[in-house]
Amino acid sequence: MAILNYLTTTHFDFGAIRMLAKELERLGIHRPLIATDRGVRAAGLLDTVLGVIPGASSIPIFDDTPGNPTEVAALAAFELYRSNECDGVIGLGGGSSMDLGKAVALLAGSGGSLDRYDPLTGGARRIDRVAPVIAIPTTSGTGSEVSVGFVIVMQDGRKLTFASPKMIPSVAICDPELTLGLPAALTAATGMDAVTHCMEAILSPVVNPPAEGIGYDGLRRAWRHIERAVHDGSDREARWNMMMASTEGAMAFVKGLGAVHSMSHAAGRLPGLRLHHGTLNAVILPTILRFNAGTAPDKYDRLAEAMGLPAGADLAEAVLARNAAIGLPEGLGAMGVTEEMIPDLVPHAVADLSSRTTPRTVDAEVYRILFHAAL
Repeated sequence: MAILNYLTTTHFDFGAIRMLAKELERLGIHRPLIATDRGVRAAGLLDTVLGVIPGASSIPIFDDTPGNPTEVAALAAFELYRSNECDGVIGLGGGSSMDLGKAVALLAGSGGSLDRYDPLTGGARRIDRVAPVIAIPTTSGTGSEVSVGFVIVMQDGRKLTFASPKMIPSVAICDPELTLGLPAALTAATGMDAVTHCMEAILSPVVNPPAEGIGYDGLRRAWRHIERAVHDGSDREARWNMMMASTEGAMAFVKGLGAVHSMSHAAGRLPGLRLHHGTLNAVILPTILRFNAGTAPDKYDRLAEAMGLPAGADLAEAVLARNAAIGLPEGLGAMGVTEEMIPDLVPHAVADLSSRTTPRTVDAEVYRILFHAAL
C-alpha cells in the first residue's frame, strides 16, 4: 500500500531566514537550543541566524556537532537542552547538525536512551512525542530539513538511521543565501548527495508516484546546476536549484534508499577516517548503478532523460565523469578504504535500513563484491 505523507511547512527562497522569529512564535518555542557546528559559526552563519531572533543573546548553543553525528554528541547537546529548560530545537547547518538536533528533540520528547528507538528492533513504535524542530540547512545535500529520520553513530560503533514521521521537522527554512559561501569541495560532495538521494529513491521498488516524480525533478535540477555551483559559488540561480534539489531528494526518499546508502553508512562509521557521507555516496553510486542495471529499464531511461542523456546511456559512466569534473575521488580506495576493512563493513551494510528497499536482492556476499568493486 502506498503511503503519501508530506507534513513539513517549508519557507524557500533568498531571505527566507527572516521567517524564523515568526515561526518560533507560532510553534510556541520560547527558549530554543541551537544545534550547529564550529564551521557554521566560523562562517558567520550563526550570527546571521541570531540576528533575526529577538533576545538571541540568551539562547544556548551547541556547536560541537561532529562531521558524522554521534550518540555522545547528542547526549551532550541534550544535557545542554535540559539544563537550560529549552522547549524546542533549531538545527542549523548541514545534515549532521540537523540530525543531531532531531536526536535531541527525540530525547526531549520521548525520554530514555537512543538505543531504545533502534529502527532494527521496532524502535519507531516507541516514539511517543518529539520536541518541535526548526531545520535550517546551510548546505544543499542531505534534505534532513524535510526528512523522516536522522543518522547517528552509536557508542557501540553502529551507524543507525532512526526513522518515523514524527521526526519530520515542524518547519524548514531553506534560504539559499546561507549557501553562497560554501567551499567548492563541500558543494560538490553535498550536491552529489542530493543526486544520489533522487536516483536511489526513484529506483526503490516502493510504490509512491508523487515521491518518484519529485525525485526526477530534483535530479534534473541538481544535474544541470551542480557544476555551476561548484565552479562559481556566487551563482544564485545554481545555489537556488541545488537547495531545491536537496529538499526534493529527501521528499523523494520517503520511498526508501538502497545499497549506496547502506554501504556509505557502513564506511562512514569507520574510526579515524572521518569520511564525508556525500562523497561516499558519490563514489559508490556508479557501482550500484551498474549492479541495478536491468531491474527497471523504464526508470533508467527516465533517469537518463532527467540528466539530459539519450535513452540507454551508461549512467554509471556519466556519474564517474561528473564526479571527476567537480573534483571528487574516483573510488573508496582514494578515500582511504582498504580491502582489509571490507569484512568489517559488510555486516553493517547488511543490517542497514536502506538494504530493505534495494531493487535487487543484496546479502553479505553481494556486499563483499560491491565493496571490492567500489574501491
